[in-house]
Amino acid sequence: MGSARFLPIQVAAVCYRKSGGSFDFLLVKTTGGDRWTFPKGDTARRLSHSEAAEREALEEAGAVGIIDPAHFHLYLQPKGDSRLRNVVQEFVVKAFLLEVTHTQRPQEPKRNPTWFSGDDARRVLERGREERHAAELCTVIDRALERLSAEGRIVPRYRPALIYRIWRSLRRISRLGLVK
Repeated sequence: MGSARFLPIQVAAVCYRKSGGSFDFLLVKTTGGDRWTFPKGDTARRLSHSEAAEREALEEAGAVGIIDPAHFHLYLQPKGDSRLRNVVQEFVVKAFLLEVTHTQRPQEPKRNPTWFSGDDARRVLERGREERHAAELCTVIDRALERLSAEGRIVPRYRPALIYRIWRSLRRISRLGLVK
């Protein structure tokens, strides 16, 4: 049997706000300033993982709000220069939803926190990344929208009409108590 490969863990705050009938996501520039990402960082001994993600949102994006105590998604993220094979390390990132109530000046300079629609967030998260890692980040947006719509807040506008009709029918049935 081969040995198991353990990857270090980081935490990310997927910061969102309701915008009309959809959601916007707050992204920050990477420390190099060339790509967009979620506020994320290392775990902390004295903080739960959700509290550590909340701290990252405040430090990097100046986002203050209500964090979900349970992560909603795991994704892989490289850290380092992908052009140099020995300099890249992969992390497992636990993503937590954070509903932003207000923002303030971020503690970290040059992060340029900016709000994006779901579609625009996917586009900017893809830029400058290998296809595999770009897909991971786009999936985070998709899972966030699924989670938020499952809570009955909205149905994301990007969903195809058939899926929306099925979702609406199931929701109606569950309200009638026919499905438990």
